[in-house]
Amino acid sequence: MKNYKNRYINLMLIAALVLGSSSCNKDFLDEELTTAYSKDYYKTEAGIQALANGTYYQVFAAEFSSEVPLTATESGTDEFHAGGDPSNWIWNSYSSGFKAFVTVSNANTVAANTNWDNLYIGIGNANQLIESATDIVSTNDAIKKTALGEGYFLRAFNYLKLVSQYGAVPLKTKTSSTVELEFTRAEPQKVLEQIIADFTQAYTLLTNAGAPAKITKDAAAHYLAKAYLARASEINDSWNSATKAADLQQVVTLSDEVISHHPLASNFGELWNYTVADGVNEKLPEIILSAQFNASTLTTGGNQQHLYFLSTYDQLPQMRRNLAGGRPFSRLAPTYFIYDVFDHVNDSRFWKSFQTKSIINNKSGNYYVNGDLGIMYIVNSASDTRFAKTKNADAIVYAKTGKTIPSVYVAYAADKIGLMADVRFPSLSKHLDGNRIDVSNTKGSRDIILARSAETYLMAAEAKIRLAKLGSATFADALTYINTVRTRAAYKTGENRSAYTDGLAAWTVSGQAGIPISFIPENSYYESNNIPVLTTATSLAISSIGALPAEDLAVIAKLGYGTDYDRMLCLVLNEKSRELVGEFHRWEDLSRTKTLVARAKAYNIEAAPNIQDFHNLRPIPQTFLDGVYASGKPLTPEEKAAMQNPGY
Repeated sequence: MKNYKNRYINLMLIAALVLGSSSCNKDFLDEELTTAYSKDYYKTEAGIQALANGTYYQVFAAEFSSEVPLTATESGTDEFHAGGDPSNWIWNSYSSGFKAFVTVSNANTVAANTNWDNLYIGIGNANQLIESATDIVSTNDAIKKTALGEGYFLRAFNYLKLVSQYGAVPLKTKTSSTVELEFTRAEPQKVLEQIIADFTQAYTLLTNAGAPAKITKDAAAHYLAKAYLARASEINDSWNSATKAADLQQVVTLSDEVISHHPLASNFGELWNYTVADGVNEKLPEIILSAQFNASTLTTGGNQQHLYFLSTYDQLPQMRRNLAGGRPFSRLAPTYFIYDVFDHVNDSRFWKSFQTKSIINNKSGNYYVNGDLGIMYIVNSASDTRFAKTKNADAIVYAKTGKTIPSVYVAYAADKIGLMADVRFPSLSKHLDGNRIDVSNTKGSRDIILARSAETYLMAAEAKIRLAKLGSATFADALTYINTVRTRAAYKTGENRSAYTDGLAAWTVSGQAGIPISFIPENSYYESNNIPVLTTATSLAISSIGALPAEDLAVIAKLGYGTDYDRMLCLVLNEKSRELVGEFHRWEDLSRTKTLVARAKAYNIEAAPNIQDFHNLRPIPQTFLDGVYASGKPLTPEEKAAMQNPGY
């Protein structure tokens, strides 16, 4: 599956015919497609398998060569706010230009229609895959079970994204042989019924062979549970009462099945210890499904998410851009929700998810040498009174060398400026990739984790919380699942709490091209917490719903929650951040639970002035509305307004 992009280029030309896009015209349809396969090719077993490969790429991987994932799922949430580059600030701020046409900042701004169009291209390919695998006369399980099951999964996967982002959407489950211009939006209830039916078909047809590169029965079970959870969530409360209890029990049953097959990695850091494409960390049993990438120089695009969460370290004194430091596009920076929601002493996950130190690699003058500590972020508590300034230049001493550090940034200092006032910040390190050709190359080769069992545990926990509200469980039932994830996150006996790694450790001598490295396998745990070296194990277990962690109580108080249900739902959403921050789930989790507005107002400084309830759904793209017909005619302005989501 690592090479599933190779056949995709030819498939894209066929996709235009399969979808019957409104942009097609007679001349285009009459053009001889000499570089593409005939549609008859998809009546053969080889063609069906090639189509499956191409659809894997379109649905899972293609978006990660762009900024769509971060604008669709991370921007405008409680976890991240605008970084140092303005390209997609509008997706974070919900300002007046965030409409059916998104106001463009520059060529990197993601258009309103990009995600929508890409999702429907994938659905068109999946529809063709389902039809071809159904119609062919064959006894080959690779076609009649695997390819067919993959087709159902891939279609459901994209429709789940569509309904989560836009609510009611056109529901198309058949291929087109002619141009279609007339579409209506199917209500979320109808769309989710189709999604659940498709994931169920995939679950029935598929085996558990080939994970995480291949779609498996467990992947179908995980996403089927996610679809049931979405249907049972607050955004659908106007119509979901009849299915809610049964849906939530299905979430628990399916999650338990997946969990039993996918044990958590023993150490949270193993997930992010990327050293080479197709390495050990990309094949851990915890991983259920991943988008596949490789280091081949014959492919373009690749995984570019290593660019977007990285602070501009290279603009600071004594520093220079290098492969082991990454190429910083600096689109998103953490909020204080992320800084404060972790137990920084006992929970290892913050220190294994964010880069807090870099070494000098461009020394100037006679005092510093390359290899001295050059940048440090102090992620301390609000009660810490040690620091007068947020930004400290050549003032704070590094205990190991006795030298001052050129640049130190402090989360809580007496000046109360804070980290969100500057474009420097601890960088999310989950996607960093030093296994690139050179520092300027944007093509990354590490896989993207789409689903892992830690998320499955937390889906089961959320389902138990919702069942408790219905009287079919207790709130304490959720703690079993939550505590399993938290136990893995705690420090083990003898563990070096200042040890750190990320994908930049995969740098190569040739890629560095003679530039000194800035990567250091060390974090600021001890400088931030101001405690002596410890080697004892820590505990993060929550003993009862009446004894929630202090970090969670602070969020609960800030958001004004009082009922057990609201407090426990807050807990599980906080735990999802601690475990899954930056893994492209957040916006949809907050939207479906209708907590997006309150959390963004509380923690996202750019979104707070603008976000409103209608932002729980995205605008229907103007390009779609302008291309749709009704009764043989383009939509009138009134009809377009009626088809648009409220508020846009």
